[in-house]
Amino acid sequence: MTLDHGLNGHIGTGTVLTRGGEAETCADPSAVMALFADSAQTGGAFTSYRSTFVEGAAGAPAHFHTRAWELFFVLSGSLQVLLGEEVTVLHQGDFLAVPPGTPHAFRAAPGSGADVLCVFTPGMDRFDYLRLLGQVTRGEEPPSRLAETSQRFDNHYVDSPVWSATLEASA
Repeated sequence: MTLDHGLNGHIGTGTVLTRGGEAETCADPSAVMALFADSAQTGGAFTSYRSTFVEGAAGAPAHFHTRAWELFFVLSGSLQVLLGEEVTVLHQGDFLAVPPGTPHAFRAAPGSGADVLCVFTPGMDRFDYLRLLGQVTRGEEPPSRLAETSQRFDNHYVDSPVWSATLEASA
């Protein structure tokens, strides 16, 4: 497709364009995700989407990836993040790169919303996971479906007493 048509897709060799107003969205009660580019569109190089969380919204429980780096860029608001055994808050303009094997979790910081650009590299087809996550959050699918897909989407949930204590302290 060409830039003149204003459509999402490949522009020339290896270039991907997703217009903001034309991105597929996945919504649940606490967040909206705009899906920009999945692995199939990028030759496996990356997956990218934008998550906009309402004030205090949950993001992801403690988990890690075995193959992918997960990158976060905070466009606005504040994102509370678990990194291994430490919790920190990212603010507008902050960038974080989480390497494979590092337990992490995130949510909108207490008293704040968050608008975050997320990138996984190398990419893998994660849009199906994000769609499923929305279905689970809306009660359309049981949470057990997420555990069933951990290998497929390289999303491995772990117990984190530090994150649990953080969530309890702000409840």
